[in-house]
Amino acid sequence: MSRPGPVQNILVYSASSFAVIEGVNRGDAISVMDDLVLDDVYELAKDSPRRRMALKINGGGNIQIASSAEIGTPAADLHLDCSVVLMSPDGQQAEILLLVEVDEASNIVEIYLLPLSRLDPETPYRIVSTDRSAVRRKFAQVACVSFTRGTQITMATGAQVPIEDLIPGDRVLTRDDGAQEIRWIGQTTLRASGEFAPIVIRAGTLNNTNDLVVSPDHRLFVYQRSDQIGAGQSELLVKARHLVNGDTVFVQQGGFVDYFQLLFDRHHIIYAEGIAAESLLIDTRTRPALPPDLISKVSTLLKRHDPIDSHGMDVQKALLDRPDAIDLLRRASTR
Repeated sequence: MSRPGPVQNILVYSASSFAVIEGVNRGDAISVMDDLVLDDVYELAKDSPRRRMALKINGGGNIQIASSAEIGTPAADLHLDCSVVLMSPDGQQAEILLLVEVDEASNIVEIYLLPLSRLDPETPYRIVSTDRSAVRRKFAQVACVSFTRGTQITMATGAQVPIEDLIPGDRVLTRDDGAQEIRWIGQTTLRASGEFAPIVIRAGTLNNTNDLVVSPDHRLFVYQRSDQIGAGQSELLVKARHLVNGDTVFVQQGGFVDYFQLLFDRHHIIYAEGIAAESLLIDTRTRPALPPDLISKVSTLLKRHDPIDSHGMDVQKALLDRPDAIDLLRRASTR
């Protein structure tokens, strides 16, 4: 029997927040791909909230809504329906994924949209295209932890090498297992918007040598010599998005971003710009982001990428919702 993976969180809108203002389906909320009509124009209602949906993804790829979710029915199945490309009046493209909650008889209960790009309220968006073939891969890309071009990675020799200059077989210094060979390097160029807008951690903020720029869900490793934030553990994994304060840690919106993923035979903590950060973890959600020629090897790697074999406690955002959180983490790691 497939073992469930860890709970994963995303921020979604209810379909009722995004309705047609012009076109064939005028007045209707966005629906599944079979009901969508190209050139219909949608608008996100003013003050529409994005709410946290917690997901459990089992070994077979089946997605269920977790009991800790703010929206959706706990234990209900969630299907990935399609991706939708939209265009605003100024010619900017935005992309969303449509997620469908179903009951035990597979009847639709609710539809949600996960924006991959920024959606502005009260702005008309015209449907340009819809696609089912790539929806699982795009959903996986959101969860893939990535470094950006120029990030200096610490090698087994102690040398600092830009991530774009690395090749499979290079030996990287890991915190847990010393020198380890890179199995695969992924590279993706995406619009730096919405879920794919990188997080900038200014030099020195967490004792990093230079600015560190990573994907929003990338987890940084912090070893607390003293428990400054009340986590109850010394070894912590902190998502970059949970550290955003608009000053020393901020979202970098606009243009495009080159993301790189480093895959080892197992999940490791490596060093980027002098601080500890995780490598790519293969699980049931991130697996579809891998290229087809690597998929045949994934079954072996999955056994070594056990999410239960944790490098530390995942710190929830509630513990970091304080103005001095970053200072506390920095001091905790040096005292």
